[in-house]
Amino acid sequence: MAQKQLYVRCKLKIPPAPHRVNVRFKRFLASDTEYQFLQQSKIPTYHFQPSLPRLPVPKLEDTCARYLAAQQPLLLQNEFEMTKKYVSDFAAKEGKQLHEELKEIDNRNKHTSYISEPWSDMYLKDRVPLPINYNPLIVYVNEENSEYNTQVIRASNLLISSLRFMRSLKTETLDPEVFHLNPKKSDTDLFRRVCRLLPSSVSWYGAYMFKAYPLDMVQYSSLFNSTRIPGTGKDSLFKNEAAKHILVMKGGNFYTFDVLDRDGNILNPSDIFTCVKYIAEHQAPASSYPVGILTTENRDVWAKARKHLEAIGNADVLKLIDSSIFNLVLDDVSVADDKKYMMQCLLHGDGRNRWFDKSFSLLFSKDGVAAINFEHSWGDGVAVLRYLTDVFKDSSTKPRIHPDTTVSNCEPEKMVKMLDFKLDDKAKHDIQSAAEAYEKFYKSLNFNILEFPGFGKKICKTHRVSPDSIMQLGFQVAFHRQNSHFAATYESCSTAAFKHGRTETVRPCTMATKAFCEAINNQQRPSNSELRSLIEKCSEVHGKLTREAAMGQGFDRHLFALRRLAENKGHVPSVFADEAYQKINKNILSTSTLSSDIVMAGAFGPVVKNGYGIGYSISDDRLGSVVTTYAQERDGSDFVSCLKTAFEDIYSVLVKSKQ
Repeated sequence: MAQKQLYVRCKLKIPPAPHRVNVRFKRFLASDTEYQFLQQSKIPTYHFQPSLPRLPVPKLEDTCARYLAAQQPLLLQNEFEMTKKYVSDFAAKEGKQLHEELKEIDNRNKHTSYISEPWSDMYLKDRVPLPINYNPLIVYVNEENSEYNTQVIRASNLLISSLRFMRSLKTETLDPEVFHLNPKKSDTDLFRRVCRLLPSSVSWYGAYMFKAYPLDMVQYSSLFNSTRIPGTGKDSLFKNEAAKHILVMKGGNFYTFDVLDRDGNILNPSDIFTCVKYIAEHQAPASSYPVGILTTENRDVWAKARKHLEAIGNADVLKLIDSSIFNLVLDDVSVADDKKYMMQCLLHGDGRNRWFDKSFSLLFSKDGVAAINFEHSWGDGVAVLRYLTDVFKDSSTKPRIHPDTTVSNCEPEKMVKMLDFKLDDKAKHDIQSAAEAYEKFYKSLNFNILEFPGFGKKICKTHRVSPDSIMQLGFQVAFHRQNSHFAATYESCSTAAFKHGRTETVRPCTMATKAFCEAINNQQRPSNSELRSLIEKCSEVHGKLTREAAMGQGFDRHLFALRRLAENKGHVPSVFADEAYQKINKNILSTSTLSSDIVMAGAFGPVVKNGYGIGYSISDDRLGSVVTTYAQERDGSDFVSCLKTAFEDIYSVLVKSKQ
């Protein structure tokens, strides 16, 4: 039972933020412990890390069976029989040898997981541009009190709360990430006292006795002061935790100022506010040659351009950008009244006021919409969503900057440094070429948004079906309704329950969903009671797949690691050369969910040119999706229309079958 419920937390279901209050709080001095740290955990942040269970290497026979089950709804019978033969041969011969080798490698590296290095290499070796292809977007809900929703006030408050989070993390006073199966019994002072007294080497087992499950936190160390550096053939991750400055971008210009004093303390709120306000009101013209546009380039192209920038005297400027705590972006456009335009501006923009290589950028529109755009190689959504949730809660319930806050006497013109890039003709040409290529790229991306009110978690729970399975079933029905066939589908699932876990793939296209789609899309539909039974089967199968994935028992990462070993040996087994394997790894439907009441929406690009990128959310009484497609490749508007009727049909089946 514990494992069945743990997967929910591992799929990033973030608990609701406490009710936001809009009252005035006292000003805190920089020396106050309460101001300096967001949390003062009794258990050190990384206390459970040494004793976390290791990500299991699945049994080869289980992986093969799961792989075939995922292929069956996608293939014709003769194709499926051929794939079965490839899998059978692989399991008996080459696969068996590769699997044993993988287990040996895993046993020699007990400090990590078998997927950590190859998965990181997958990101860092890919040469495609980061925006749209990799960097996701998460948009905050607005503040309830509009007076706190202005660009400068909101940026200042979220910056201060981010620094408080960072200081708690670095001093290991941030609460460890723990999934409590029964919070009333385990999220207690007794739990904290007991676990704190246990040695780190056995602390996980102590938590387990309380039916609480600590999650991996190794990715958190890369949240701040880190950047992805382009390299020819493979990028690298840079980190400098000693840096005390923040990077701010406005109009394609770069600014920095120290937000920590010489002792590492966060500056007074009014000083931080004064510097942010100074930059927001700075009258410098928008940069004619915005260097940030280079981070939108092919990674090899950007690597060469960066080397040239360094060679002509910009090495120190680039180091300031790379080592900054994070990137705070002030945009000059208002987006709140147009959700589609909001998604376009925040997911990719025109690239002139971005540095996509930073671990993350906090983005603020002119009218105070706040969002995060983050680089993906260093980690996944677990750390980002925890950061977003804690920082939003803190900045909303304890804002340090208020509508009547006045500037301090800190002399921002001396504290703030505007970075000056030295550019020659070649550097200017590189920037112009990048701008032209990026404009063509991002203008090819279409956005379509569906808001479906009246159907959400409440109704799903009433009818005893998984809300996530219903959402995924809707995608399958819509795609089948639009295309009359089925396609490879990806749903991300975190494996943070294990040491150095990353993600595993849930494959939502199953024989169960195929049966329902063919039934509901048939002109002669079965009865509602029959269709309801099919929905219940879909929910059951989807729940099983999700639990398996969260427990490290999917097939995608295992096969990925085995294929990498084979490629390193210079020989690729037939199972990986099989056209069916190639197709299932070109995910036409790429989906990911964010369930949190602090999130307005999430978005990312399709992972293949002829695919759909679907960021979706499920609230108590609403289903929502942001669907991205490339022009001339897929009709996103038609898909969303099909998705709307799919939800209407599923809703009707659930409701009418009980009448």
